[in-house]
Amino acid sequence: MDIPQGELTDVVKRLKRVEGQIGGIVKMIEDGRDCSAVVTQLAAASKALSKAGFAVVSTGMRYCSTNEDAETREIDLREFERLFLSLA
Repeated sequence: MDIPQGELTDVVKRLKRVEGQIGGIVKMIEDGRDCSAVVTQLAAASKALSKAGFAVVSTGMRYCSTNEDAETREIDLREFERLFLSLA
C-alpha cells in the first residue's frame, strides 16, 4: 500500500500534536504531577495515535481503490483487515 505523502498531511499534523502531548506527559511525570492527570493525558495520546493509525489505513483503502486503473488495481482485503486488527 503505497500512499503518496500528500495524502497523509493530516495524519502528520496529528502525529506532531501527539508528539507534543507525549513531551508534556514526560514533563508531568518529571514534575511529580497527580497520577490521574498523567493517566488522563496518556489515554488521550493513546486515542490520538489510534486515530492516526486508522486514518493511514482508511486513506490507503480509499487511495488504492480509486486511484489505480481497473486492470492494475489490487486491493488486498486481507492485508487491510490485518492492518485494522493490528490497531485494535
